[in-house]
Amino acid sequence: MFRKSLYLVFAFCGLFLFGPANAELKVDIIAGDFRPIPIAIQDFEAPAKLKKQATELRDVVVADLKSTGLFRIINKNAFPENVRMDDMPNFANWSMVKAQVLVQAKLYEAEGGKYGLKYYVWDVAGKEQIEAQDLQGSAKSARRLAHIMADGIYERLTGEHGYFDTQIVFIGQSGDIRSPTKRLAIMDSDGYGMRFMSDDRVMVMSPHFSPNMRTIVFLSYRDDDPMVWTLNLNTGEQRRLGKFGGMTFAPRFSPDGTRIALTLAKNGTTNLYEYDIEDKTLRQLTSGDYIDTSPSYSPDGKKLAFNSNRSGSQQLHILDLETMKDKRLSFGNGRYATPAWGPRGDFIAFTKIVDETFYIGIMTPAGKNERILASGWFMEAPSWAPGGRRVVYYETEKMPDGKGRQSHIRSVDIMGQNDYEIKLPDGLSGLEPTWSPTLP
Repeated sequence: MFRKSLYLVFAFCGLFLFGPANAELKVDIIAGDFRPIPIAIQDFEAPAKLKKQATELRDVVVADLKSTGLFRIINKNAFPENVRMDDMPNFANWSMVKAQVLVQAKLYEAEGGKYGLKYYVWDVAGKEQIEAQDLQGSAKSARRLAHIMADGIYERLTGEHGYFDTQIVFIGQSGDIRSPTKRLAIMDSDGYGMRFMSDDRVMVMSPHFSPNMRTIVFLSYRDDDPMVWTLNLNTGEQRRLGKFGGMTFAPRFSPDGTRIALTLAKNGTTNLYEYDIEDKTLRQLTSGDYIDTSPSYSPDGKKLAFNSNRSGSQQLHILDLETMKDKRLSFGNGRYATPAWGPRGDFIAFTKIVDETFYIGIMTPAGKNERILASGWFMEAPSWAPGGRRVVYYETEKMPDGKGRQSHIRSVDIMGQNDYEIKLPDGLSGLEPTWSPTLP
């Protein structure tokens, strides 16, 4: 696999932002009182024929780190010197421009037609190198090298899991709002390389990745029969999960990839079920004359968060898959929907509707510390980035003529800060985004 072909040259642990300092950084981020780290990223060294590509890869790394809101990228015009790879920086000079971190990189041609990307990270105050990696990959996947480099820098300076070398699957909507075309689409975490994975003849909804990134599960209206299907990301093959005597929707993989939680509507009831992929068996999880839907597994796979009207209004609940007992999670004003359990298990993201306003928020699995991250006319479907620092969601706005609608994919951190749009091609709306695990 791609990441297994990368190798670590060496890495040294310095004094800057590690141990107690790293803990302070995490606390500052959570408290919302964090000053971005000033970081200088030099132009990437490269042979003449790779200069353009080297510039593009530096731009990717800069954009990735800047998008977090945790780093202030120092303007190149302020650089006191250009330090060649394997030369020692003059730390006093870099301190004068208030750089706390200096990054060097070199793009080169490796054996077998591959590209190599070597980079060093320096602690200016500690006067020592704190990270060095040498990455290799195909020329076609050069941008992935830049994302992996950005992940490495992010993880070294924050102690948290990076999320740049990931993808987002979503529903790409186009055409007349009265009869729109909805297609499966996928893109890199920064919006690059968007492509469709289904045609415009069949409406699809609710896509989600498998943990191993080999499969996407989704709702398809093929033959006017709404059912859960799977898409093999390597072959493009689509398969129906099965026929279960009713409409199936809102599918979600278990953390180990062996099960799929879904909603089955039949005989006037809407309940949660669990499909065993190997045995091809379906187990009923909830029962009653309620609407139970939008299941989301806890990271250990032992519980499901879902939304239900069993309490009289649409609220979040948690089902223990061992005891089969459920408890109500949300008690705030309004209706709650589309829960998404975070990868660290500490938060559950949700959609909240109060009157005509929609909110994206998070709360603990105990139903405490509700925090609103974003609000608007219509927004829905939060999904977590690896590491649990950010969520992606979609927001719909009315067009100036009052007739049309445009949906945008956005990302926000868990403090409700640094909310930005992930750009899509002109004329394309993005709905129901789901963040992938880190790419293999």
